[in-house]
Amino acid sequence: MPFKLPKLFLLLLGIILVLNLFQAHFTELIFDEAYYWHYAQNMAWGYFDHPPMVALLVKISSFFFKGELGIRFMGCILSVATIIVLWLLVDGDEKRKYIPQFFVLVFSMTLLNAYGFFTLPDTPLLFFTALFLLIYKRFIQNPSYLWGVVLGVVMAALMYSKYHAVLVILFVLLSNLRLVTNRFAWLAVIVALFCYIPHFVWLYENDFVSIKYHLYERPNGAYDFEKYTLGFLINLVAIFGLTFPWIYKALFKTKSSDLFVKALLYLTYGVLLFFFLSSFNRRVQTQWIIVVSIPMAVLVFQRMLTDAPIRKWIYRTGTVTILILLFLRIGLIYKPFFPIYYETHGNRQWVSELKSEIGDIPVIFENSYRNAPMYAFYSGNPTFSLNNYMYRRNQYSIDDSEGKIQGKKVLYVSKYMKKGDLSFTKVDGAHYNAKYISNFESFRKLEVIAEQRVHNLNDGKEHFFKVYNPYDIEIDLKKLKFSIAYLNDYKQVKDLKPLPAHPLPENISSLKPNDTINFTFKFPKPKIENPGYFRIGISENNLPYGLNGKNMKLE
Repeated sequence: MPFKLPKLFLLLLGIILVLNLFQAHFTELIFDEAYYWHYAQNMAWGYFDHPPMVALLVKISSFFFKGELGIRFMGCILSVATIIVLWLLVDGDEKRKYIPQFFVLVFSMTLLNAYGFFTLPDTPLLFFTALFLLIYKRFIQNPSYLWGVVLGVVMAALMYSKYHAVLVILFVLLSNLRLVTNRFAWLAVIVALFCYIPHFVWLYENDFVSIKYHLYERPNGAYDFEKYTLGFLINLVAIFGLTFPWIYKALFKTKSSDLFVKALLYLTYGVLLFFFLSSFNRRVQTQWIIVVSIPMAVLVFQRMLTDAPIRKWIYRTGTVTILILLFLRIGLIYKPFFPIYYETHGNRQWVSELKSEIGDIPVIFENSYRNAPMYAFYSGNPTFSLNNYMYRRNQYSIDDSEGKIQGKKVLYVSKYMKKGDLSFTKVDGAHYNAKYISNFESFRKLEVIAEQRVHNLNDGKEHFFKVYNPYDIEIDLKKLKFSIAYLNDYKQVKDLKPLPAHPLPENISSLKPNDTINFTFKFPKPKIENPGYFRIGISENNLPYGLNGKNMKLE
């Protein structure tokens, strides 16, 4: 069948593209976009939180435009490309009669609408999920070496977008277990793994930092039905807006008629079930389940072609949802139209006001991978997020941002500081104090390697840890102080104590470049009963204690 799109389809698609480009240009960045812009300033095969696809999109966008559109342009292009692929996934010429209904269905899906102009890891995830399903459909119709190679490349692109992509691939595979005996399917796997080698190498060179963070290091909390499971159920409604009753009705009415429909159903129910079960352990963020929008858009529209009542009600409620979304989109640009404060409001303002007061001095933000890139984007000044024991590691923990501000006069900004040389308040009401540091020096990358197993905190015995210096300079031990943080079973810091530690041998006074020193210490008694973990941190030059050691289980 020749690739030819109806004129009405192209017209509506063009309107959406123009609308999204307009929105992308005039809407200030959200914090995550600023963070991914920071990614793109130093292109790599991986980043602390995500694979590199989002950084690549930002980098390509910057070749065409400046400002916000220089971050979002490729996201706008991929969003309309996703709509095209969704259209191609629906069978039959009958769909040409219902082009407006198709666009109402897709454009009323709240996060699909938002990712039409925001650029986040889910932007390429949605596109490559749709493309993966299209290629898979061709593959099962006509398995061949060509389709095997193409499928493998798209699978790799999926995994380069976001780690959640593994769920897409897994549930499609489970829908068709005969693929394990298909030589062309194995070719696809081999091609995908080959294409993913650069990221595997990056993970290995960076101590699998992304995997460890997502699987083990995230802090959590005790189970809360309203926050976790009920929150997940609310998200199931939120991603579809007012159309949700008929969206799910169409889904429940759909039966598996062939391998491709079976794959769509497995993918949809599989992702929903996976995150439903996850909701009994942690809070499920709305965007984590957005990938189901792709198979559901196909399944629901296919149902709309033959079910007049569902078609009618989705068209009606979808139109209302779109009007609401368009009003809110205006509010993203013009604050008085938005019902609450949102992060697209006021960032350019507070950055401009701060820069006008301090000039081109680099700025260090305590515990904020959000404010640091936002200030850097709108000011052009170097920034750094100094992460301490009450926060978490992020891209600033592993890239070269720290090195760019060493030895310079900086402004240190903190919301925890009681007073400083200056202060400012953001639009959201957050108040910050700041102080000047004339000759800044930090060693946040010092690594503490502690004992693997500790059975008794009160044994009175000497314990040991090592400190590794990854820098190319010698560090005076007098500049360093140690602490021990005690965490509960959910990896939340509940107590922090100074930790007297002595180097071995005792006459060592400095830590040489790329060298390791052993220290001996005794556990101070924690204030909390039965802590679940401990973590050793380092304060350099009296800065707040850092995240130098790993969370170690207390047994």
